[in-house]
Order: sequence, then C-alpha cells, then structure tokens
Amino acid sequence: MSDPRFFSRQGPFDLATLAEIGGAEIGTTGEQGRILADIAPLDLATSDDLSFLDNAAYLKDFTQSKAGACVCAPQHADKAPEGMALLLAAQPYEAYARMAQAFYPQVVDAAAIDERAIIDPSAVLGENVGVAAGAVIGPGAEIGDGCRIAANATVGAGVVLGRDCLIGANVSLSHCLIGDHVTVHAGVCIGQDGFGFAASPSGHVKVPQVGRVLIGAHCEIGANSTIDRGANRDTIIGEGCWIDNLVQIGHNVVLGKGCIIVAMTGISGSSKLGDYVAAGGQVGIAGHLTIGAGARLAAKCGVMSDVAPGETVSGIPAMPIKEHFRQVAMMRRLAQKRGQDK
Repeated sequence: MSDPRFFSRQGPFDLATLAEIGGAEIGTTGEQGRILADIAPLDLATSDDLSFLDNAAYLKDFTQSKAGACVCAPQHADKAPEGMALLLAAQPYEAYARMAQAFYPQVVDAAAIDERAIIDPSAVLGENVGVAAGAVIGPGAEIGDGCRIAANATVGAGVVLGRDCLIGANVSLSHCLIGDHVTVHAGVCIGQDGFGFAASPSGHVKVPQVGRVLIGAHCEIGANSTIDRGANRDTIIGEGCWIDNLVQIGHNVVLGKGCIIVAMTGISGSSKLGDYVAAGGQVGIAGHLTIGAGARLAAKCGVMSDVAPGETVSGIPAMPIKEHFRQVAMMRRLAQKRGQDK
C-alpha cells in the first residue's frame, strides 16, 4: 500500500515469523506458512496483506475485511471472516507495530559528511556520523556515534548529542544535552530563551535565562515543537517521552518518564509532570503546577490547579472528568428546559 518512491518494503514474511516478531499466537490451525507481503488497513487489505483490529469501533470493517491475516485480541477471534488467519495478542496494536516494523524498518541515511556542511574545528564527532548539506555544528559541540544531522539543522556551541540520535531538517539546538536514541523531527527548536521578564509600565525587563534543556534517552519530539531552556534551573524531558508536533514547553518545566504530550499542547513555565502523564491535543497547563504520575488530561482542557496522581480531568477549568460530564449534562438539560418554556 506504500509508495516505493518514499518507502522500502521488506519481506514477505510467513505467519510464524510475524507471530514471533510480535509476540503473538497463531489463532488458526495450519496457517504457520501463510505468506504476507505487506500491511494495510482492514477496509483496503487484500489476501496478501496483514492488518489489525485494536479499536472495537472497527469491528464491522473486521468482519468484512479481505485481509489475509489480522492481529486482534482473543475476544474478537470468533468474529473473523472465513479465510482470515489470526494473530492473537493481549495488546494487538503493540504486536502489530512490531510486525509493521519488520516490513518497514527505519531507514537511516548513509554516514557521510557532506562537503557543504559547516563544522567547527573544535566540535567532536563520533564514529559513523552523518551530516547533510547546510547543517552547522558549532564550537565544542559533541555528536555521539551513529547520529544523523539532516539538511540545514543547527547544533549550537556546546550542545551534546548521545548515540544514534536523528536530528531532522531545519532543527535548531542550543543550550541542551540530549541522551541516546533521541529523534528530533523537522523544524524543532530546543534551548532558546524562555519567556521570562519582569513586567513594568516603563518597559518590560528581560530576565536572563541561564538554564539548560536536558533530554533523556529514547525520546521523540515532533515537528515544529519548541522547548525553552530553563531560567535559573534546567528544563527536563524524562526518558522515553513522546512529544507530538506543535507542542510548546516553557522554561523550567519537568516531564517525568514516558509522558505523552499531544499536538498543540502548551505547558507553562515551572510546571512538573510526573511519570507517564498523558496530555491530549490542545491542552493548556498553567505555570507552577504539579501533575501527578499517571494523570490523564483530556483534549482541550485548561489545567489551572494541581492534578492528583492517576486522575483524569477535562474541561475549562479542568476538573475530574465525571464531574465535568455531569456539569455538561446539567447545562444541556437547562438549555432544553429553557427552550421548552419559550
């Protein structure tokens, strides 16, 4: 289903191999040798394709799919159409993701230093590093083994990259230390001044931003996101955080391990998020707040006070989600009653 101009497909793979890759069990007898050549969504898949069912909303597509094989949870096995081989997994999307990576492994550009790159003589580059045309690596920067720096990216003075980092086109890195296996997509800015100033009728006074940005290993940062450096302490992004496109993270913010921050979210300065916090799209988090570990912030909510660990909140201002839904239902009933009274 992919365009070969952009994606290189591996395989084909037999069902037994895919089951081993994804940690799944074959749910149909005699299918170990069935060959799959590609991946495809349920409604477009053919007998040569592997598909998946993770969301019950797509059960109808599942029952009508022509996919040769499908990854699904055991409770949906009896709804599979005739002729479809099954790969059963408790977490079908995770299992499918591992199988899909076998078909489409990440492609890394060759380790070459383009003659049009600008690299300061004092910068230190590890082994097997690639630097594309127009990229700039500043004085004292350290680039770990296996890193790739794409076209027109800027790695500022003193910046440190760990091993096997992928830095996208037009990225700007300054005042930051980045761990191993971090992916920074195109257009990201990390380490610029935080929004720090003293308000004054005679003119606002800039507060020097003298902190850094520290990013742990195995993070991914989406296109055109920004992470400000700290004012008087460090901005910290914990290991394994995944940050979507167009996210703004202010100075002194701390993210724990494994946080998920969805597109167009803004986190104001000095707020702290515990491990595995998930923030939906367009969430706004006020400054100097504490969001407990495992909390979930529904899309578009405005967080103006601390959130307890494990709590799910929504609305503006954000409140426990059940309370928010009760208020919405009450407002709907009042509006309906008012309409009936006219």
